Amino acid sequence: MNAILEEIAAKVYAGKRLSREDALALFRCNDLAWLGQLANFAKKEVCGDYVYFNVNRHINLTNICVSQCKFCAFGCEKDDKKAYAMTKEEVLRIAKASAIDPDLREFHIVSGLHPDWPFEYYVDIIRSLKRELPNIHLKAFTAVEICYFAKISGKTVAEVLKTLLAAGINSMPGGGAEILSDRVRAELCPNKASRAEWLDASRTAHNLGIKSNASMLYGHIETIEERVDHLLALRSLQDETAGFQTFICFPFHPVNTALEGQITRTMVWDDLKTMAISRLVLDNFKNIKAYWVMLTLPIAQLALGFGANDMDGTINEEKIIHAAGAKSATALSKEKLIEVIRAAGAIPVERDTMYNVVRKF
Repeated sequence: MNAILEEIAAKVYAGKRLSREDALALFRCNDLAWLGQLANFAKKEVCGDYVYFNVNRHINLTNICVSQCKFCAFGCEKDDKKAYAMTKEEVLRIAKASAIDPDLREFHIVSGLHPDWPFEYYVDIIRSLKRELPNIHLKAFTAVEICYFAKISGKTVAEVLKTLLAAGINSMPGGGAEILSDRVRAELCPNKASRAEWLDASRTAHNLGIKSNASMLYGHIETIEERVDHLLALRSLQDETAGFQTFICFPFHPVNTALEGQITRTMVWDDLKTMAISRLVLDNFKNIKAYWVMLTLPIAQLALGFGANDMDGTINEEKIIHAAGAKSATALSKEKLIEVIRAAGAIPVERDTMYNVVRKF
């Protein structure tokens, strides 16, 4: 092992922060077992042997979207044969049917940016869900959606968030960050929130007491330097607000996107390396998620040895990633998640959205 990597390891073991140059050196390192060992040490320093999951249900209100991002297989035009848009009654029917499960604790609500729906539609959905199912946590609307709501309503981001907070949202998911690079966003998703707008919406949410997640979509046109700068931007905001609960690595799935045929899905080596480096760089994030929907269950299980301490949840009917050709299940049972976590030598812990422990297995 070269001297640079030895110095990095010494920093990690001493609890010292890694620099941009350190992170780039780790991406150049192909000793995957060493990276995993280092990331696992960092994970156990803050999480011990616990691996979290929750019982949740995804609700995607519509796939009609004005953004038309090149990496997205979910969003479509209004006249597309696969287009759909849920009514409030449909949302409530799905929600009530899911709430029959006594363990259900979270609705995860994200959607396309619909060209015609007013902001009041989304507020009404949240208000109605909270009124009908007051004990279910509403994790709703990414920073990108919040910025869009501000645009269509004429409100500020803070006003949008205050309105949604009053209606009943409890926290925000972390999607839409993609790669926080103006170059990448100009090429792949020019019609949605910029790097600065995504970060500012997250900052505003945190300052209002709304916790959120953070994510990174990697494996498309970004450079390794842009991956590292993305992680550093998240780390800096977390230093400022401490409002992020979890970080999620999303490998890009090219099937059915505008990039299909130009880019192939990342290999397991890159997935595990990126997971490990994320743990090591994001020293102020307690939770790093192995999102089994995008990674597949076997790779997500492997990621538990590379810094991840969360498996997300039961999901129930994931649509966005499966539109891009994901071969994973659209839902998992609680029992299966427990089995997978135990097989990795960890202690399964059922949590709520805010990481309060429900039960240890």
